[in-house]
Amino acid sequence: MIEIERKFLVLSDAYKNEAVSRKRIAQGYLNSNPERTVRVRTKGDQGFLTIKGAGNESGTSRFEWEKEIPADEAQLLLTLCESGSINKIRYEVKVGKHTFEVDEFFGANAGLVIAEVELNDENESFEKPQWLGEEVTGNTHYYNAFLSNNPYSTWKK
Repeated sequence: MIEIERKFLVLSDAYKNEAVSRKRIAQGYLNSNPERTVRVRTKGDQGFLTIKGAGNESGTSRFEWEKEIPADEAQLLLTLCESGSINKIRYEVKVGKHTFEVDEFFGANAGLVIAEVELNDENESFEKPQWLGEEVTGNTHYYNAFLSNNPYSTWKK
């Protein structure tokens, strides 16, 4: 139940041509406290409830518990969420032995594209595609819970 991932900004939309899947995601937060976020998500025709703990010092690892729930129940729970929501399309892109999840954000977070890669170990090496940019692992500005309350459009460079 420990998630180990690294996050990167994305330099171009070349990942779209390499994607093996693409799904629309809508999510909201029942609790966006960084110490313990509680997220409700619809992903395609599926629903999920996720609890995440605070990240470690590097921001690479943190507790994550996730359960699939009926999509109609997820839709109802979304109506109870804090103000601010996340809307994005997730592209899955296989690169070497890993799959990158590339999120293209919409709404108040439009213009932001982030790639994440899940690892088995914090020091695990992985192939980096050409479109991968600056690493933002551990930068809380790029956490979805932060973006739901502080949209990219309000602070982007």
